[in-house]
Amino acid sequence: MSKNKFSFKYINSIAVPAIVSGVIEPILSLTDTAIVGNVSVNATEALAAVGIAGSFIATLGWIFTQSKVAIAALVAEYLGKKQLDKIIGLPAQMIGINIILGLLIYLITYFLTIQIFKLYNADGLVLNYTVSYYRIRAMGFPLLLFIVSVFSIFRGLQNTFWPMVISATGAILNIVLDFVLVYGIDGLVPALHVEGAAWASLIAQLVMFVFALVLLFVKTRFRLKIIWKVHPELKRTIGISLNMLIRTIALNTSLVLSNAYATKYGSNYIAAFTIAFQIWLFFAFFIDGYASVSAIIAGKLKGEDNYKDLALLVRTITKYALVVSVFLAILFFIMYPFVGRVFTQNTEVINTFENFFWMVLVMQPLNAVAFVYDDVYKGMAQAATLRNTQLIATFVGFVPTLIILDLLGFKIFAIWIAFLVWMLLRTLLLGMKFAKLLKLNLQ
Repeated sequence: MSKNKFSFKYINSIAVPAIVSGVIEPILSLTDTAIVGNVSVNATEALAAVGIAGSFIATLGWIFTQSKVAIAALVAEYLGKKQLDKIIGLPAQMIGINIILGLLIYLITYFLTIQIFKLYNADGLVLNYTVSYYRIRAMGFPLLLFIVSVFSIFRGLQNTFWPMVISATGAILNIVLDFVLVYGIDGLVPALHVEGAAWASLIAQLVMFVFALVLLFVKTRFRLKIIWKVHPELKRTIGISLNMLIRTIALNTSLVLSNAYATKYGSNYIAAFTIAFQIWLFFAFFIDGYASVSAIIAGKLKGEDNYKDLALLVRTITKYALVVSVFLAILFFIMYPFVGRVFTQNTEVINTFENFFWMVLVMQPLNAVAFVYDDVYKGMAQAATLRNTQLIATFVGFVPTLIILDLLGFKIFAIWIAFLVWMLLRTLLLGMKFAKLLKLNLQ
């Protein structure tokens, strides 16, 4: 086996497109926020509405796109076995299920939109804007589930280039349409305000849908031929998706609790926490770009029953992810006095932020290792392991740590120490499980 099997060039050919696809989403969110936040009429209410609706849509997307792990893992596994013909009909059945699921979610939430956003404490003009924005933009939810499914097929085929191209096309179009439809063009296009932002996202998703559909036929062997006989792997695929759904709910429990506790401590704390957590997510997209290579390749190696290369892959990717995490941590340590001021000029918020932000930076190498193991198990379709690990990390680690340290008066530090325990448990549990897996298969 060549030591150059997973060379820097090879790893980056997969990781760089994955990173680009990942960072597009936060950049797009920031652009949407800036454009809507600068409308000439009721800018504050418009910004609040887009934020509330966008948060709800993101949560739905996070929860109901977990079949992407199953699709990518099984395609990669059968690619490794050189038996792709045996699952040609499987992705089509999962795509069909996802589209029906997307339509049901849209119809249910459409009729409950007002009640849903009242739970977010939206009222008056903010509620009106939120409902209008959501009912337009959420029409793209079935399209989103289709696009994510196609992306998963490409990832299973070890290809991150075309998902990157589709994502970039949608993002650029969305940004251009935001300017045109939100602000309008004199004599040509009326200014649609908040609804303009919703239509911009929907049109961009429709273009991405068409692009993904064409590439699915042109660049893969998979088709959308309807096969009424249930595929033998469909039950396994749904099982993986449900386990990932439970994992996602546990993960979101930690995020919801952290926001709730930060809000309880006061407006300065929740503002500082929000800034730090957005930076955390930004780091995660970069680091996970390399970690995701593990998911993309691990399924293929599992299909080949090649655990020797799998061990080499994990060691190699871990090194790259650690280098990226350390680089980002050092960069932000250097910029420490300026980071908070990029987001706010409020002195109290900046001081609160600077008191704990070092913890976010110190944790990055640990996060890098956790992300690699996470993605390895996603690639091998070991969703039950990921589910159990997340449940333990959340309900044995994060929640008790947060509650106890909060009672002891640690305030914002309670949240970040809880996150540290959370990530440490995820890393240790998956690391020990992986070591055991290699021991069993390399004897």
